[in-house]
Amino acid sequence: MATTDHRKQSLYFPEEMLEEIQREANRQDRSLSWIVQQAWKVARADIRKMPSVNDVLSPLPPRHAAPAPAPTASSAPVVATAAAGEPPKS
Repeated sequence: MATTDHRKQSLYFPEEMLEEIQREANRQDRSLSWIVQQAWKVARADIRKMPSVNDVLSPLPPRHAAPAPAPTASSAPVVATAAAGEPPKS
């Protein structure tokens, strides 16, 4: 049988939120920890849908950049080709 990991962690909540969690814990005759754990289990999928700070602050990757304009006749590159064995013309 697996043992439960009881690591301690300090969490900080706004006073009004903490009071509301405490009222709910009292109503259900449960601990604050149990209430927060259940809330996490219920909200986990929605929270994972939120963008991370890195997603919001990072520049868009190149695939999202606007495509380069198509070359015009005056700006098209000149390509020189040579037959086999002949040096390219300059």
